Amino acid sequence: MNVIQQLSLEGKKALVTGGGSGIGRSITHALAEAGADVAVIDINTELAKKVVDEVKKIGRESFFIRADVCKYEDIENMANEIVKTFGRLDIAVNNAGISCRGNAENLDIDDWDRVINLNLRGSFLCAQKEAKIMIPQKYGKIIFTSSISSSIINIPQFHIAYGASKAGIDHLVKGLAVEWIKHGVYVNGINPGAIYTPFVKNAKDLKDLIKIWEEYYPIKRLGYPEEIKGAVVYLASDASNFTVGHNLVIDGGYTCL
Repeated sequence: MNVIQQLSLEGKKALVTGGGSGIGRSITHALAEAGADVAVIDINTELAKKVVDEVKKIGRESFFIRADVCKYEDIENMANEIVKTFGRLDIAVNNAGISCRGNAENLDIDDWDRVINLNLRGSFLCAQKEAKIMIPQKYGKIIFTSSISSSIINIPQFHIAYGASKAGIDHLVKGLAVEWIKHGVYVNGINPGAIYTPFVKNAKDLKDLIKIWEEYYPIKRLGYPEEIKGAVVYLASDASNFTVGHNLVIDGGYTCL
């Protein structure tokens, strides 16, 4: 099998949580461009349906499932709809996440709970349901979106809950990988640095931060959502069949410093 064949996702069935915008949208496009049919999971119906239409224009099947990954019943419904529509699940990207900036001493406990519940608890519950589909198949690829904030204090902004949640995701990647590889289920993660998502570019309170970040990064810019695509296709494909429990850093050299 040549490398192009190894990277092909032709005939695979996939889902992406948080697939309606930003990094999730690019991941959804990447999987479809590599040959997979992709379910778009999001709480924003309008954005997600646009991505579904974009996937169909690529020539792949797609449909939208509205799900809040903080809600167990929504995750259960997501899994049921995937099986009903696709009949199987080969690739799952647990990408949905939020952040909350501010000094730790002033952090409201409700904000802490909101970030941890969505980023960490929600990602775990999704993976648990996905694995229950994949284990009987004896095959599956589960990919988590983590962050370089999982392993460094990502100055100058402070977001303690976000960093803690992403550190937990890094541990999930390793722990679940060791547990599930015997079933043919591969678990890995991507750890992006700062990315020029629509949210980052359009948020007025981030304009000054973006200038600072651009100076900090050795590459002197942030990343673009499209620059995440190749890493995800690699982890979703047979090219990564000896890659188990790995968190792949994509950060323009930031963590080299």
